Parts: sequence; C-alpha cells; structure tokens
Amino acid sequence: MATIKQYTSAGAAAADLTIDDAQLVLEKGAQALKDAIVAIRNAMRAGTACTKGKGEVAGSNKKPWKQKGTGNARAGFRQSPVWRGGGVAHGPKPRDFEQKVNRKVMRLAFARALSEKVAAGDVKVVEAFTFEAPKTKLMAAFLKSVGVERTALVVTGAVDENILKMTGNLARAAAMSASEVDVYTLMRFKTIVADKAGFDALMARMAGKETK
Repeated sequence: MATIKQYTSAGAAAADLTIDDAQLVLEKGAQALKDAIVAIRNAMRAGTACTKGKGEVAGSNKKPWKQKGTGNARAGFRQSPVWRGGGVAHGPKPRDFEQKVNRKVMRLAFARALSEKVAAGDVKVVEAFTFEAPKTKLMAAFLKSVGVERTALVVTGAVDENILKMTGNLARAAAMSASEVDVYTLMRFKTIVADKAGFDALMARMAGKETK
C-alpha cells in the first residue's frame, strides 16, 4: 500500500490516503516514459536554425587567383566553406522535430510517471486551496508548510485563476489543472501538490478514464 500525505486547507496534517499497489503501474512503461518525454521535448524545439550553403552566399564565381604559378593552394571561389565569410558545410536548416507517439504509449507513460511519484511519496493532497488573497507569499508559505523543499507542481481539479497568479512569480513552482498535466511536467517537478478534485482526476487518468 502506498501512503499519500493529506493536509487541510490551512496546511495542517490530516488523515493519510492509502493507494492499493494494484492501482500503480510500476512493472512496465519505462521505455514508454522515455519515449514520451523525448517526443514532448522535441516538440518544444523551434527548429528555426538556418545557415547558408556555398550556393546561397553572395559573391561571384571569379577565382581569387590564377590556378597555377602563385604558390598558393588552388581556390575556386570565395563562397567556399573553407573561406571566412563563405558558406556553411552541412549546416542546419529549418525543420520540424516533432515525433509521433501513439496514444496508448502516452497513456502508459503517464500512468508510469504518476505511479512513480505516488510510490516515492512525492504526491501531497490538500482538501482545498483556500487563501485570503491571491498573493505569492501566501502560496510560498503554504508550500513550505506542507513540506515542499524543492520544485512543486500545484494541480487543481479545474482551472483556478487565483492559483495561477499565486504561483506565477515562484521560480520553483507552477500550477495547472489536472487535465493539462502531461508526462514531462510530472517528471519535471519534484513534488505534486494537488487538491482532492485534482488528485482524483489524475488517478482517473492513470486508470485510463479521461475526464474533461
């Protein structure tokens, strides 16, 4: 049985949640997790790097000097890659780095990533996020009170503009709804802090039950 620490909206410890090991996916999905993260990171690449080849650099086809008799090595034209200001040999061109990952593979990767977080005790559940005002210092204090020492992903059941504002200026925290969480985001943050609705939605996604 995996144990998940639960807290009240004030940050006080509450009764722990227990998750049956049968619900976790730990015996498979390692390769799917790796493939999914690589695909997501590749999709983030701009792919806009562009260099000019020797045929694209401005210049004439006149030889810098005659073929023989000067003592210099033979040279055809100034646009050659061996010359300063010449073209680039085998340089990058704009391209799309996107990789296709099957839906079942992505679902398996998500289940494996969340299962690892649950098994490692890196998931914390809060009854509800209730703050006096949408201020960054209140969120920072709350995360500290629930034992977040490194990075944290705050997950809510539905999009909460106040929570987004409160985490927007925190360098080591981010917030999003459960339906927006992807595999890379799960692995990027050390701790997942979710309200009860957000946690239930994440568990439903892990079980293969998509929620809107």
